[in-house]
Amino acid sequence: MGNRWKALTVALVAGFMTLLDVSIVNVALPSIRADLDLSSGGLQWVLSGYALTFGLLLVPAGRFGDARGRRDVFIAGLAVFTLASAAAGMANGALWLIVARLVQGAAAGVVNPQVSGLIQQLFKPAERGRPFGLLGATIGVSTAVGPLLGGLLIQLLGAEQGWRWIFYINVPIGIAAIVLGRMWIPARAPEQRDRESLDPAGVGLLGVGVLLLLLPLVQEREWQGSAKWLLAVAGVAVLAGFVAWERRFARRGNTPLVDLGLFGVRSYGLGALIGLFYFAGFTTIFFIYTLYLQSGLHYSALAAGVAITPFAIGSAVASGAGGRIVNRYGRPLVATGLALVAAGLIATVVALHFVPGHNAGWAAAVPLLVAGAGSGLVISPNQTLTLSEVPVRRAGSAGAVLQTGQRIGTALGIAVVGAIFFNRLAANGGSWSLAFRTSLLVTIGFVLVALVAALVDVRSARTPERESVGVS
Repeated sequence: MGNRWKALTVALVAGFMTLLDVSIVNVALPSIRADLDLSSGGLQWVLSGYALTFGLLLVPAGRFGDARGRRDVFIAGLAVFTLASAAAGMANGALWLIVARLVQGAAAGVVNPQVSGLIQQLFKPAERGRPFGLLGATIGVSTAVGPLLGGLLIQLLGAEQGWRWIFYINVPIGIAAIVLGRMWIPARAPEQRDRESLDPAGVGLLGVGVLLLLLPLVQEREWQGSAKWLLAVAGVAVLAGFVAWERRFARRGNTPLVDLGLFGVRSYGLGALIGLFYFAGFTTIFFIYTLYLQSGLHYSALAAGVAITPFAIGSAVASGAGGRIVNRYGRPLVATGLALVAAGLIATVVALHFVPGHNAGWAAAVPLLVAGAGSGLVISPNQTLTLSEVPVRRAGSAGAVLQTGQRIGTALGIAVVGAIFFNRLAANGGSWSLAFRTSLLVTIGFVLVALVAALVDVRSARTPERESVGVS
């Protein structure tokens, strides 16, 4: 294995670990609540606080890695993530665990943009299909397999210790990745480092804007009333100010935090839109399905994780294939994947209508396998195509903007679908099956919006060459 593949392996392991912590906590929430006596608001912060700080740090960390060198930023973020994981495992109270999760999320936001940036740094444009396919598999499988691994740890170690090992398991992996990353990831020579301004004003405006946008989404169930949405309106206003500042900063001859010109490139602009809406649907599947199985049907944490495994299997297999054939098929491959996801989820709704009750996990297995296979054809090919025309010197920040959109999509999806789930549950006398099927229809709606964006890109393609990832 060449050094660049070794470097990629380390980066993907770290990416898998940080993304796994988005979903692995879901099945552990009942155990954490019982052990630490957390309120529902505290549990929400354990789950959503990670996503919040994750989204806040992505773009500044991506820009910093572009300018100063990705290896050192990657290792620093991974070191903080490993320490925060150990702290989360040792938590003896709600505040301790919440702070550890916030730090974990921030460190994950530092690590992840370096992964996509390293792929573009280490591989030529025509070679990126396979590594981006592996990255897509990492994203899809880490999210889908999280509940299974969490359930397995709780089953093996018991409720009280199992949830702690969900965090402890990151420590040896993190230490190994730090050592190997130091050995295998190429460092940038000091004289090659970009000493231009890192745009601190842009960092501040973007951070405040994203924070104001995400807060009412992650706190949707805890903050009653409609006044919270004024924060989202304020967030949009701050982000508009960010755009104005970035344009002014660039006109002065400086390098802005985000190259807004990228959104004028069809492959990037529509790809980012696809990512936002797909993740609004994709990640909510595990959120509401885990709730339905554990709280509604009284599945154990392990059984709930096993029920979601068909999606993970389909995603893993198709992601590898998607990475190999994306050069040949381009965006139509993404559209096909989205159509398969929608078809699989519609079949899941039908299956659960006819087979409600404790056999729901078996009834949904094949439809979820189809949906997972479709997901594998969406995430990695879309990532490859979206970043195909991004210059290497902007790879980290461009990938970070893409991931920030995905994090916002995730928060949006959980807020909207979660609200509908619990509203239907209350309105129908506690019918978990009906609540799940209704909210799954909203999830399908998000996937269909992403499909429309993909079809627009396919239709507006001028030449076959524009769809090739060989364009740089």
